[in-house]
Parts: sequence; structure tokens; C-alpha cells
Amino acid sequence: MSSKKRALVTGITGQDGSYLAEFLLEQGYEVYGVTRRTSTYNYERIKHIQERIHLVAADLSDLTSLMNVLREANPQEVYNLGAQSFVPTSWTQPVFTGDVTGLGVTRLLDAIRAVNPEIRFYQASSSEMFGKVQEVPQTETTPFYPRSPYGVAKVYGHWITVNYRESYNMHATSGILFNHESPRRGIEFVTRKVTYNVAKIVLGLANELRLGTLDAQRDWGFAGDYVRAMWLMLQQDTPDDYVVATGNTHSVQRLVEVAFAAADLDWKRYVVQDEKFMRPAEVDLLVGNPAKAKQILGWEPTVTFEALIEMMVQADIQLLKAEHRL
Repeated sequence: MSSKKRALVTGITGQDGSYLAEFLLEQGYEVYGVTRRTSTYNYERIKHIQERIHLVAADLSDLTSLMNVLREANPQEVYNLGAQSFVPTSWTQPVFTGDVTGLGVTRLLDAIRAVNPEIRFYQASSSEMFGKVQEVPQTETTPFYPRSPYGVAKVYGHWITVNYRESYNMHATSGILFNHESPRRGIEFVTRKVTYNVAKIVLGLANELRLGTLDAQRDWGFAGDYVRAMWLMLQQDTPDDYVVATGNTHSVQRLVEVAFAAADLDWKRYVVQDEKFMRPAEVDLLVGNPAKAKQILGWEPTVTFEALIEMMVQADIQLLKAEHRL
């Protein structure tokens, strides 16, 4: 067995998983990534590092498979980034979302407790747990009031992590991450939907962008910054919970303005509001206070909101040019 530090990452093929895997490789880790067995694989986000990581098959809905990969990888650190993480889908698949995003955390914690309780565990909690916010900005002690099946499942995952930490003295930590984006964000998320469609409009592949509410406000940061915070949490002697955010909030309209400006376009000529994209229960204002993460972890974001959106627009223009041979 290698003398390198080993980490196991669920959700490695996702946005955060790919950035975290890159970061851990830079730190000299041996990285194991959990993938679900499906008829089709999507390794697009990790194809550039696929030769350097070990992919192992398991599923958050299956305890036995989780125990098997823990024995195989023998990690010192486990990062649970696996989830059904698209909020609108949680309304159409609420039971599945609860099973994977909520109970999946319990299965993984129980597997760790059985195989090696010394493993340090990171749970990807979410600002969606705050939902109908009880105070602004939100901190580690702000009461949760989730407004979607996804948010409810994340609250369960968060509290079961706290319970295992306090009941079994496990090094189990939750990072309450606010919205974090990148060129690797899924096309269904509003930031990437905007930047991708701006790129299409620039290249003459589309002539409008249909969106829901423009008033909702979010605290958006760069995913590459946020995975560094995850790692820092597991390097602490004492497990705890941390809000990871920029502390700044922007509306969807501001997102649209910055994205279209990055392409020298007037957004008002292209954006159409469509009721089809309105949520049953909208979350209005999420903005986090990252003071604790700054003080204890020494963490601060390095990429501004404007730079992030411009980065995403340029990446999508290059992506579409390559796809369409433009």
C-alpha cells in the first residue's frame, strides 16, 4: 500500500468532485473516486486526470458497496459530494432525492464507523438548507428552513453528520457551501444556463434566453476556491461546521447583465421571462457570512463574481466553437 495520503471522493464526476480531485492530486494524495454503475458514463469533467485517479464502483443507496470501497481504498479522508443536487429535479423525484442526498449520508457514515471510525469525513451541506431565511446573512447557527425536497434532504444529511460526530466521536465535518460555479457547472444550473446561452447568441446559434425570476439573489463564488475550504476543514484537529461563501450577493438580473456585457451585448434584447422556470417555493435571499472559515481555516475566496461569470462565458464560447467547428 502506498505511503501517500489517500482520499475517497463520492460525486467525483461532478463539478466539485473534479476540482477537489485536482486539488488533492496537487497536495500529493492518492485519489479514489466513487462512480455509480450506469449504462453510460460521463467522465467529461475528469478526463484530463482520469489516468491519475482510481475509479471504484459504489452507490450511496447501497451500504455493502460503500463498505467494500472503503476497504479497497483504505482512505484517511472521505469527501461526500455525491447527491441528487439539482433543486428542480428534487420536486419531480422527491423520494429518490431523500434516499440519496439524505439517507446516503447515513449509509456512508455507518460504513465508515464499521470499517474504520478514524477516517475523517466531510459532508457537503448546502445553503439551500436555510431556504426561507431566518436572518441575513446566514451563519453556522442560523436556523434551517428548507424550501425544496433537496434542501430538506440536505438538512437531514447535515444533522446526521452532527449526530455521528457527537455520538461516536467521529471526525465528521459539514461545509455549508453557498452557490459555487465554474465552466464545469451543469447546463441546467442558472449560471451556466446564462453563460452557455450568451455564448450561443454570440455565435449566432440562438436568439433568446428564457429565464424564471430575475429577482432571486444568491451568494455566488468559484468552485475551485470552495474545494480548498473542504480540504482545510479535514486538516483541523477538531471537526466542526463552516459556512463557505463570499459574503456578497447578486441577483439573477445582475448575473445576466455581467454575462451579456462580457460578450458586448445588451441583455434586454435577448432575455424573456417564462413562468415555466419559476419554482413552486422560491428561495429569495441567500448570503453567507464566512467569518468563521476565514478566522479558523484561513480561507478566503480568490475569484470575484464578475471574473467568474466572464470566465464561464469565454469557456462556453470556446466550447461551442469547438463543437460546431466555428
